[in-house]
Amino acid sequence: MPGRTTKEDTPQDAQMEDAPTSAQVGEAQVEDEIEEDQEEEVEPQRVRILPGSTDTAASFEFIDEGHTLGNALRYVIMKNPDVEFCAYSIPHPSEPKMNIRIQTYDGHAVDALKKGLADLQDVCDVVAEKFWTKREEYNAEHGIAR
Repeated sequence: MPGRTTKEDTPQDAQMEDAPTSAQVGEAQVEDEIEEDQEEEVEPQRVRILPGSTDTAASFEFIDEGHTLGNALRYVIMKNPDVEFCAYSIPHPSEPKMNIRIQTYDGHAVDALKKGLADLQDVCDVVAEKFWTKREEYNAEHGIAR
């Protein structure tokens, strides 16, 4: 493992004028890069409804999710009185997918999923807020500066 470098070990930065012209960035190129950075990145779809679903019973596939989201989401969705059944599975350990099945009494399964995701977000927000409050209290009591 390489050792730590100190300021004395690091070489000084070369001036831009010393760099070859191919390495120098023109104003137009900088403006193009800024415009590209400002464009909104489109994320790929990470949730889809699996075939064979109905309004009251549906299976959903989450890409790049696992047991952490699956178990927490299942627990929160089962707290909904309109939900008859909810379970999740990981189809295969080598695939980054998590499936969740929701069956409702009368309502729509998609609405139950949306409510479950919103409720889980609310729970996470409360936990995070309490954590940071207690952390700040601890730091203040023990004189720890941030």
